[in-house]
Amino acid sequence: MQDTITAAINPADDKGSYLEGEDLKKLEEYFQSGALRVKAAKQIGASFSSIISETVAKSLLYGDITCPGGNMYPTRRYAACLRDLGYFLRYATYAMLTADSSILDERVLNGLRDTYLSLGVPIEPTVGAITAMKEVVGQRVGTDAGREMNIYLDYIISGLS
Repeated sequence: MQDTITAAINPADDKGSYLEGEDLKKLEEYFQSGALRVKAAKQIGASFSSIISETVAKSLLYGDITCPGGNMYPTRRYAACLRDLGYFLRYATYAMLTADSSILDERVLNGLRDTYLSLGVPIEPTVGAITAMKEVVGQRVGTDAGREMNIYLDYIISGLS
């Protein structure tokens, strides 16, 4: 993972130069939105359990997926789904804080689609749940922070699709 700060500084350091132009502009934008990102991360961390519960209720709980024969049945599979949604939310929050999606590739997406397909985990309901998560998170953290989180939740959706 490389955050916005190191992404700007490392290339300049390699060249032995000062930061200027576009690099400074990116850092300025990053710092200006920092308080918003930290506040959102606090809100998400304080209510992650209820965010996951509401996400499941909005997207998965009342479909065939939770019935016998569905991919969230029995409870072991249901628990695995909740665990994965928690991972998606946690890593999207890390990515939002650093304004860098590379952690999502490293820790979430690398091989996930293939793993899900080999285990018979349906991608479409997973994408639907992450889409519902975007709505739930946006309601919890507000419009601006929700838009920021959506970047990284959409990144996960794109990686699964």
